[in-house]
Formats: sequence, structure tokens, C-alpha cells
Amino acid sequence: MERWAVIGGGMLGMTLALRLVQAGRRVTLIESAAGPGGLAAAWRIGGVTWDKHYHVTLLSDSRLRSLLGELGLDDEIVWTQTRTGFYSGGQHHSMSSSLDFLLFPPLGLVDKFRLGLTIFAASRTRDWQRLENILVEDWLVSWSGRRTFEKMWKPLLISKLGDGYRRTSAAFIWATIQRLYAARRSGMKREMFGYVPGGYARILDCFTARLRSLGVDMQTGVKVLGLQGSGGRVRITTSTGGEEFDRAVSTVPGLGTPSNVTYQGIVCASLLLREPLTPYYVTNITDPGLPFTGVIDMSALVDRAHFGGNALVYLPKYVAPDDPLFGEPDTGIEASFLDGLAAMYPKFRREDVLAFRVSRVRHVFPVPVPGYSCLVQPFATATPGLFCVNSSHIVNGTLNVNETVTLAERALPGLLSVPTAAPLEATV
Repeated sequence: MERWAVIGGGMLGMTLALRLVQAGRRVTLIESAAGPGGLAAAWRIGGVTWDKHYHVTLLSDSRLRSLLGELGLDDEIVWTQTRTGFYSGGQHHSMSSSLDFLLFPPLGLVDKFRLGLTIFAASRTRDWQRLENILVEDWLVSWSGRRTFEKMWKPLLISKLGDGYRRTSAAFIWATIQRLYAARRSGMKREMFGYVPGGYARILDCFTARLRSLGVDMQTGVKVLGLQGSGGRVRITTSTGGEEFDRAVSTVPGLGTPSNVTYQGIVCASLLLREPLTPYYVTNITDPGLPFTGVIDMSALVDRAHFGGNALVYLPKYVAPDDPLFGEPDTGIEASFLDGLAAMYPKFRREDVLAFRVSRVRHVFPVPVPGYSCLVQPFATATPGLFCVNSSHIVNGTLNVNETVTLAERALPGLLSVPTAAPLEATV
């Protein structure tokens, strides 16, 4: 029986491992962290176990929901209609309904009309390849106008991409709008957000149990130190020794990623608070000068009983992998972020912060520059039997768990069908 190694135990690696073992391969999954999950991993904060980074499931996340169904979890998803807020001009504004949109103070009527037209146009566009060759700023200005771009779009792009927005293609905003509006095209008036009770800790526990029941050898806390081709096979040297496999697939950023592809990283703080900050699940920030790029209040989505009756808030800051913020101590980030909250929320009290933790990930998603799909490398590497499938292969979507599962599903047939030494073209 052919032996495969999957390097990286995130949702991408776990999905590949599942499909490989279901296809009759012997699979070893190697993960350097103490537990599986990657960006979807859970942790403890103030006695509460929940996701290290913020995640939601959408009704339209068909690939993820199918996988959750296999794990017996799809029927348990709790669906909630959430609200969205904007912090603009030092004020909080709701953007949760058509009426909110019409009353939104920062934009005039003409601006609002052009903004709505922009979103509608993106939701109806199918030719993402054409948009991939247009800079996002040029496309948004042409549809929304310069004023709306400067007041709305530009701050939102900077919050996710930093200065990288200047070299990002319009396919980025297309993919974002496509995901959020997928359910509306199927007859829903509004997308619903959902979560599995217990969060990704429970999902990963069920996923791990399924993999082990199928015979997957899950090695966590094991670092890969080297990869070497050996007579058509792949030798993997790890912190616990070394083994040879018939084939191996790496899901971690770096291997197989073009040198001219730039990643965005994230520094994300999790706060456990006595009370919610806001009624909004997400508050988009268009004002400059705040140390974080958004406020995500999970207690607007998740029953607070899961948080011991408290509120769980995420404060993300998307930055380049070499940003000095990665070297900032937790105490410095905490002081800065809490000052930012105090500036945004006059009723915020530091004594209401029960716990504060910081996650740092240098490589989260690649910046989708114009012509990005032409930069994507084949799944096969120069080493026979060694393949690479990672987030750099997502060319017409945004990084989320559904997109990650979709990538695994699309890559699998090619990985299984192409001879070890033959080149394998990436599926886009």
C-alpha cells in the first residue's frame, strides 16, 4: 500500500489526509504544533476554550458544511443573523440593513448609490480573470468614485492588506463580495453566520478522532527538519527521527511558493470581557490611527454561555511578515490595544478585561497581485514524489476554512492520478 506523508496539520492537511486514506493510502500527518488545526486551532483564555482566531461558517460554505456533515456536526450548527457596524469619524454607525445604508452619515446619496452599484456589479461578475488584471484601486474608483474610495474602500483595504493594497488586483474585492453574497443568489435575503457549539476545538476533536479511526498516524509536536528525494521516494527528517515515504505533500507556506509572492501576516489579540463592547459581530474601522484593524465581538454571534457568561472579542492587525509588531512583547500590545478600545468605546473599563492573549502568524495569505494566477506554481515540486498544496494556490477566493477545504478537494484527483515524476498542473 502506497505510503503518504502530509506535512502540516491545519484544516488543509487534515482534509487531504482524510481523502488520501479514503482512497486507500497509508497516511502519516506531521504537525509541528502541539495540536492540529493551524489557523483554525483553539486555545484557552481565562478558563474558556475557543478559537485562536475568529471564524464563522456561512450557509453558502458548501465544501466545509459537507465535511462537517461527514463528522456529524453540520446539523448542530447554530445559525444567527448578526449585525455589522462601522467606526467612522469617531462615531459608531450600523450597516446592518437597507435603512442603515440609506442613513449612513459618512456618505452622500450619490456616494451610496455608486457604492451599492459597485457591490451589485461585483456580485454579478463571473469573469474574475479580467478583474485579476486590474488594480483594485482603479476598479473601485471607476465604480464607486474617488470620494467613496477614500472614505470607505481604502481604509478597509489597508486594514487587510496594509500598503500592499496598492499592488492588489480587483479580484480580491470580487472574491470577498462573492462569498458574502453567495446565499443571496440562491434566494436568501441575507447571509446567516453559524458556529458549531464548542467552536473549532470540538470540530478538531471530531476530525482527529475520525482520522485516527481510519488509521492515520497523527504526529503532533514534530518538526520537519529536512526533505530529500531518494530513488523516487521522499525521505523526511524530523525532530524525532526520519522516515521514507512513497509520496509527500506539504501544506505549509514557503515550499512551492513563488519568490515574488508576498504574504500578509496577522497579530491578533483575544480578550475575555465581562460584557460585550458592541451589538455588532464585526465593526469595520475607517478612521486612521487605531492600533488594530477591526473589532470582532463573538458574543454577538455565539451564546455567551460558551464563554462562561462573558464576552469574547478579537482585535486583529494585518501586517507584513517583517513588521516590527511581531517583535513587540505582549504587554506592549496589550497596553496599545486597550488604549485603542478606550478611544473607541467611552464606557470601556480596563477592569472588565478578564484575560488577554496574543497570537502571531507571519504567513496567513498571499497578496493577490495582478496576474496572480499566472504566478501559481504546479503542485509537483522538483523533487519526485514531493508535492506542495498551500494557500498560495488559492487564486480566485479569499482565505477562509471553506476555501481551504475546497483547495484540498480540488487538488486531490491530480495528486492521485499523476505519476510521481511527472509535472502536475495546479487546478485554478
